[in-house]
Amino acid sequence: MPDKTFLNWPFFDERHRALAASIESWCASNLACTQNAEGGAHGDLDAACRDLVRRLGGDGWLAHTAPEPGDTAPLDLRALCLIRETLARHDALADFAFAMQGLGAGPISLFGNAEQRHWLARTRSGEAIAAFALTEQQSGSDVANIAMTARRDGNGYVLDGEKTWISNGGIADLYVVFARTGEAPGAKGLSAFIVPGDATGFSVAERLDVISPHPLARIGFDRVRVPASAMIGAPGEGFKIAMATLDVFRATVAAAALGFARRALEETLKRVRGRRMFDGALADLQLVQGAIAEMALDIDAAALLVYRAAWTKDSGVARVTREAAMAKLFATEQAQRVVDKAVQLHGGDGVRRGHIVERLYRDIRALRIYEGASEVQKVVIARQMLAGG
Repeated sequence: MPDKTFLNWPFFDERHRALAASIESWCASNLACTQNAEGGAHGDLDAACRDLVRRLGGDGWLAHTAPEPGDTAPLDLRALCLIRETLARHDALADFAFAMQGLGAGPISLFGNAEQRHWLARTRSGEAIAAFALTEQQSGSDVANIAMTARRDGNGYVLDGEKTWISNGGIADLYVVFARTGEAPGAKGLSAFIVPGDATGFSVAERLDVISPHPLARIGFDRVRVPASAMIGAPGEGFKIAMATLDVFRATVAAAALGFARRALEETLKRVRGRRMFDGALADLQLVQGAIAEMALDIDAAALLVYRAAWTKDSGVARVTREAAMAKLFATEQAQRVVDKAVQLHGGDGVRRGHIVERLYRDIRALRIYEGASEVQKVVIARQMLAGG
């Protein structure tokens, strides 16, 4: 059984402990058989992701990813982190399906007007799949360098350009798209738009295959027309909207990494207790004990940063840029170390296709890149410190 003592930390209320028990029970009942023998590929990825979104929505879990359309209460970031940590420990694709609903709908839930927030009823129920379309080929972490344009034309805007590495690309019902509207150079000239997945001129240019499979695509916009009412916030506020959204959901990436690390340690403890070597258990070797100690230390230190960031945001602070960046940087990097040790201590089984720790080795790697690579998080943290915190 995974360690649950962290739930007694003062970061959590009783409702969070009850939530953790409920999502753990749901995962045990709903995700035990979702992984197949080919390393969790789930067969038809698109169908599996749609099914997971439908089930997560139907059973109420997606209600945590956005408020009800008429409710302007802030998201409970501790709840989001607890759910992502638990889902990731059980099934990476389930974590992905949950997380992308939150990130894709995030700009609407944080900045959308009353009309736009009607989308939230559909994303919360699992009826509509959401996507966050920010990244371009030449502007991954450098958001201010976005080239895609949104040109004012009468009572609407015309979008032209491409986005890439878009999660849920090709299966989403709505995309929140960031494009250059030109109010000012760089970051101050970007705006955010809601674009339906069936918009005329929208296309899936390429499906992207990665080491931990999930729906991912390069998408194109060829004179895609949207009404002026599709703009989220005011012209030129796109960068602010994107960064505020990432502030919230970046901490949940750290929580997912924590879930992968906890599963790796759980599997490793079973392995070293049961594996015989040199007339004793593998767990009796001091070098193995040293590795276990380092894994446990990395996990607890990461958990402290993750839930510090979540608690700080839930306490009413407007932005947790530094705290979220620290949590994501440390938790993802340390989770990679933990999973690597798990592979090493499993020996040949650790690299056998389809083994749980082999799958974790592939699952964890992307988290050090997406929603801001580790190197970018260091820049974010340093700039926050140099600016006075």
